Amino acid sequence: MERFIPGPDTQRQYRDTLGAYATGVTVVTVASPEGPVGMTANSFASVSLEPPLVLWSPARSSSRFAAMTGAERFAIHVLGAGEMDLALRFARSGRAFDGVAMEPCPNGPPLLGEGWIARLLCQRVAVHDGGDHAIVIGRVEEAARREGPPLIFAGGAYGDFSPAG
Repeated sequence: MERFIPGPDTQRQYRDTLGAYATGVTVVTVASPEGPVGMTANSFASVSLEPPLVLWSPARSSSRFAAMTGAERFAIHVLGAGEMDLALRFARSGRAFDGVAMEPCPNGPPLLGEGWIARLLCQRVAVHDGGDHAIVIGRVEEAARREGPPLIFAGGAYGDFSPAG
């Protein structure tokens, strides 16, 4: 066991410690004045069942930060196993929509047409300070679900998880 105090000199150790917690992988999409923007994020969680609230946390250092925190509506796409390429695509660029199947959403955020096992269409209700990230809270207006195992991120790597059963 290694103990340390999180700080600038132990940032790698802290990241590795947080990486022990496996998370799902999402692509969050918004409409911006410059066109559609997407971002891969694993900082997603349910906040409340009633009302239906979720949160996610974009990094302040991202060039997409203003678009992501400023959008009134956003969509969270929980990626399915085998969708690492889609996750990497939106991790590299927010304008990575070329060749990606899309679904229409009049007056809403861009909706990925495939690659997801759950999708939440949300109305932004709050943005809170979260240090080097913001905490964006959205009210879920519509949800969709497809069968399949999720894409997982843990220890700095992508993988999948198939529940026993």
